[in-house]
Amino acid sequence: MSAAGRLRSLLPSAADYAEVRRSWRHDLLAGVTVGVVALPLALAFGVSSGAGAAAGLVTAVVAGLVAAVFGGSHVQVSGPTGAMVVVLAPIVARSGAAALGLVCLIAGVLVVLAGALRLGRAVGMIPWPVIEGFTLGIATIIFLQQVPTAIGSADTGSGGNAAVVAGRALADLRPGDAAWPIAAVLAVAAIMVLAPRVHRGLPGSIVAIVVVTVVSVLAGLPLATIGALPHGLPAPSLPAVDLGVLGDLAVPAATVAALAAIESLLSARVAAAQTGRGFDPDRELVGQGLASIASGLFGGMPATGAIARTAVNLRSGARTRLAAIVHAVVLLAVMGIAGSVVSRIPLAALAGVLMVTAVRMVSVRTARSVLGSTRSAALLFVLTAVITVAVDLIYAVGIGIAVAAVLSLRALARAAGVHREELPAPAQAGDARIALFRIEGALFFGAAERVLERVASIQDVSVVVLRLSQVHHLDATGAQALTELVTGLERRGVTVLVKGIRPAQLPLTRRVGVIAALQEEGHLFDELDPAIGRARELVHREGLPEVPAAH
Repeated sequence: MSAAGRLRSLLPSAADYAEVRRSWRHDLLAGVTVGVVALPLALAFGVSSGAGAAAGLVTAVVAGLVAAVFGGSHVQVSGPTGAMVVVLAPIVARSGAAALGLVCLIAGVLVVLAGALRLGRAVGMIPWPVIEGFTLGIATIIFLQQVPTAIGSADTGSGGNAAVVAGRALADLRPGDAAWPIAAVLAVAAIMVLAPRVHRGLPGSIVAIVVVTVVSVLAGLPLATIGALPHGLPAPSLPAVDLGVLGDLAVPAATVAALAAIESLLSARVAAAQTGRGFDPDRELVGQGLASIASGLFGGMPATGAIARTAVNLRSGARTRLAAIVHAVVLLAVMGIAGSVVSRIPLAALAGVLMVTAVRMVSVRTARSVLGSTRSAALLFVLTAVITVAVDLIYAVGIGIAVAAVLSLRALARAAGVHREELPAPAQAGDARIALFRIEGALFFGAAERVLERVASIQDVSVVVLRLSQVHHLDATGAQALTELVTGLERRGVTVLVKGIRPAQLPLTRRVGVIAALQEEGHLFDELDPAIGRARELVHREGLPEVPAAH
């Protein structure tokens, strides 16, 4: 594909809306439904990040709209997410909410570049146990982050480790201050659990927030509230750039970019699996990067694809990106029409919404499946979850992938082996001076030396026949080890014959020197019988005395 063609594939086109004529009713209904569901989450994630409820709402509107238009998925819904909040809270605590604009721009540019460089399919390299451990860790952090608000603590942790902050808040618990916030959280949780049982279409989070807010206002309960919200989008502006601050934000912004890419692609992949329609991962990265840039210009936060909201979108019948666009418009209307009402929502109610959301993020069935699959998978799952909570979620993914690679290489190395086989019948004089070895599995840097040691140590033979047809992978290290093996045997006067080198591996064996190390003419064979026949001819020609076969 030409450069112009690649560029066009990353941009919106009329084909994105080809189905709208048939599906617009479904898309409108889905968009309104997702907008209602997204409202409390946008407010809660904005508050939890430290940027404020307005920033969360702006992000849902601006990033949700831009990602819907420019993204690579037809049904993905984007906005502020719990995983992103986990990363943003320490940044806001350390550098202030004003730094988010610059973080948005840097991270957005990095994600756009990743899409332009066609890195979208890299998410497929993340193992399933790592993804599930990552999800469990994020859910745990989101829950722990709400503990101070849920018990009325004034100490929100200033971006510190969520588990430490939650423990400190519980240690300083004052029953008098905690009673009403805890009651609000429990009420929200109960309504969110019971509402779908009353009617499947009831948005439990909205119903819960409305009930708790009305009771709080009418009863004059001593609950902290969201506070004033803007009645529309602020004017876009470029964030101030300070070179000193820029240096401090480079690494956090790269972390945000990595998370935005990973979470968005995972969400889009889940949506594609549910709909049976593919998505363009590179365009998805470009769309998400532009969404974060736009969000930063309007005072919002970095955004990602939101798995929960995307799932609601699908369940509500969405078929095109029009649904996600309508979702953003609905939220914008709420800002303009009901901002004063929304401002009176208690923070404890939002904490309750996020706590229930965090619990729902974890699938007990999936966790059991991972833990019961293999010990390696269980180790990856637990390790990723623990590192996510204790250290950092990007470190957790990186370490999880590294450990998965080591475990995979270890398993691959163990699967590689060498076996000495009996020569085909009928037995002939001199057969004891022929050694037939079958090498199988992967002959690579992690296994080559161990596998070939047994062949190299063979004694009292004149000919060694190597069966390589079952070597399914051969790297440069494996080929070099094979060259050294052949060279060593030939120097000892042992003739080496090779049977079954795969055509794809032949060029590498020639370049590294395996073929050149073979001294006998006609050393390569496609079938075993001709190779054994040639070995017997060599033994008979040398007329060497027979040595009894070892047992």
